[in-house]
Amino acid sequence: MHLQYKDFEKIINIGIRLSTEKDRNRLLMAILKNGMEITNCDASTLYLYEDGKLVFKFMKTLSKGINRGMDKPIDDLPPVPMKEENVCSYAAIHREVVNISDVYASSRFDFSGPRQYDSLTGYRTQSQLVVPLVNNENELIGVLQLINAMDEAQNVIAFDKQYELIIRSLGAMAAIELTNLSYVEALKTQLYSFVEALTTALEERTPYNAQHTRNVERYASMLADHINDLHAKGKCEEFFESGRKEQLMLAALIHDIGKMVIPLNIMNKATRLDKEISRVDDRFTLLHALYEVDMLRGRITQEEYEQTSVQLREDLAFIHEIDTMDYVNDEAYEHIQQLAKKQHVSEDGTTLPYLTEREVSCLSIRSGTLTMEERKEMENHVVMTSKILDKVEFFKGFSMVPKWVGAHHEYLDGSGYPNQLQGDELDFETRLLTVVDIYDALAATDRPYKKPIPREKAIEILRSMAEKNKVDLRLVEWLNEALIKNEGN
Repeated sequence: MHLQYKDFEKIINIGIRLSTEKDRNRLLMAILKNGMEITNCDASTLYLYEDGKLVFKFMKTLSKGINRGMDKPIDDLPPVPMKEENVCSYAAIHREVVNISDVYASSRFDFSGPRQYDSLTGYRTQSQLVVPLVNNENELIGVLQLINAMDEAQNVIAFDKQYELIIRSLGAMAAIELTNLSYVEALKTQLYSFVEALTTALEERTPYNAQHTRNVERYASMLADHINDLHAKGKCEEFFESGRKEQLMLAALIHDIGKMVIPLNIMNKATRLDKEISRVDDRFTLLHALYEVDMLRGRITQEEYEQTSVQLREDLAFIHEIDTMDYVNDEAYEHIQQLAKKQHVSEDGTTLPYLTEREVSCLSIRSGTLTMEERKEMENHVVMTSKILDKVEFFKGFSMVPKWVGAHHEYLDGSGYPNQLQGDELDFETRLLTVVDIYDALAATDRPYKKPIPREKAIEILRSMAEKNKVDLRLVEWLNEALIKNEGN
């Protein structure tokens, strides 16, 4: 028997397929199926070398309709110990191809296992070609056991010796690809461990923000899965294959890492004045005392003192109310400006303002808790995130992470930050991260500076932003559908 041109073409094509396969299980199955196809055999078993033993990974017998290992692990068969009397172990130990024409006529190895299997199933194991899977560093990956080669009339024959080199070459190619996949997985593990370390550091600084990171990851995953469901139904062109989704998840986990450098008094500012309200309380206590001294020294009357005391209590109560108010309207804003002008003047001309310039600035914030200066410093976290990620060498599968993360506060109309990107300058993944980031900011239950709002209200706010060309309306609607679908889960 001699190999034809079509056989070489088939072998080359198999090598190409093996080199492009990125899924470990499919690659392993390809080794088994292609080995059977090349040798035209009826059955095969693929073992992986784990913890010093050969573990059953896949089993396939065409004549019996057996195909095990792809759907669930083969856990009812014990691992094969590395003992030389076992043909598979021998091939593994010595990195040697073993070709047996008839196991029943061979005394070289202990074939009691195949004989017992045959007696239970009615199968007849005859010829075997056992090939070690060894990578270019001579590391053992596993063993491929091919069983019962067939001629054109479907009679069992011995494996032709020319297949020994071919299957060994196939095994070597596959072993190298498996090793490469292992290296990629190791790189991924290292990258994720780096992200986890940074997230842990951020969590230690401010626990609520770590929860935000997990929420953004969860919403992004939920939305990506929903988009895939829509794609399967022909309702969406976008699709997140495993590599694309992995990259999105990493971006979600690391999107706020720049907040590590934001001062905590800004990060955790719960109200407009936050801890500074205690200084206002102390000052108003002092003002009461100063006006009482004025009364005792005859600078003001008893009646004026009592009126002033009442007014001080009312002013302080108003300040506390404004400090925690969701929105400062025009009337309240004007009241603050009037308070800003009030001061106590002592006999020697020393003045004590009711409010400092900073306190007036904080209380005058229309919405939220941050002043313009504090907001600019908070927004700087995106720039810091990009600076941090610029120091990280992202390999090919995750090369887009810095770009997506650095733009997740940009808006479609160019009004976002830090670079005022717009429209087509924003990738689909960036738009997705923007939507889920805003949603969690609205719906989060653990923010110290705001009350959570229900899903319906948060989605309405996002729809309003979409109408103003801030965010992608498709993603808003898809997120809403995904949230409804996952409610209670």
